[in-house]
Amino acid sequence: MPRILVIDDDAAIAELVAINLEMAGYDVIQASDGIKGQALAMQIVPDLIMLDLMLPNVDGFTVCQRLRRDERTADIPVLMLTALGQTQDKVEGFNAGADDYLTKPFEVEEMLARVRALLRRTDRIPQAAKHAEILSYGSLTLVPERFEAIWFNQTVKLTHLEFELLHCLLQRHGQTVSPSEILREVWGYDPDDDIETIRVHVRHLRTKLEPDPRHPQYIKTVYGAGYCLEIPSIQNATNAGSSVIERF
Repeated sequence: MPRILVIDDDAAIAELVAINLEMAGYDVIQASDGIKGQALAMQIVPDLIMLDLMLPNVDGFTVCQRLRRDERTADIPVLMLTALGQTQDKVEGFNAGADDYLTKPFEVEEMLARVRALLRRTDRIPQAAKHAEILSYGSLTLVPERFEAIWFNQTVKLTHLEFELLHCLLQRHGQTVSPSEILREVWGYDPDDDIETIRVHVRHLRTKLEPDPRHPQYIKTVYGAGYCLEIPSIQNATNAGSSVIERF
């Protein structure tokens, strides 16, 4: 039974979330502030953390950053719950290390769908490992067991989301992949307006793979259409890679 830690100081919302999660078959543990929540996360190492942003003592952004820095909790998926729904708030949440973002008030079914998608995607077996799909092309090789990429002969550590996003683009290298297709494949759902989610994680990938993230050579934006991964051919990889290796 998957164990979920709910960190929220709003007792009514926390109880509503807990009841519905338990009815759906999850084991739920609750914490009402950031300090207790962080301590519980490191103690029980849950399968998923639902984290409110506006918490007493330590806010959710800080808690998330601390969880990501600790090896015991670095890979636990975090679903942020918040009444802050502006784009900048989402960007800050993702930059802090959140995997997904749910704005209050929300429908129970939507919450459960997000939870299922996160657990399915981060069940310690990457989606790429479950299929006989492309794991290597040109200068890029994906290593599902360690969530790593070998990029121009250099090892690059990726988060779960970065790995799945790169894998999604790799399957269609040289082709434009639409935002809706990325959301369905990587996040497991198809919200109407969550493009900023993709932008943030593409930006993170570029900082790890591009020699100049502000002028991407490999992960390109096709304006109005989506994103395209253009990988150098094997014969050109050595020359192209010299500038990339300098970043590591």
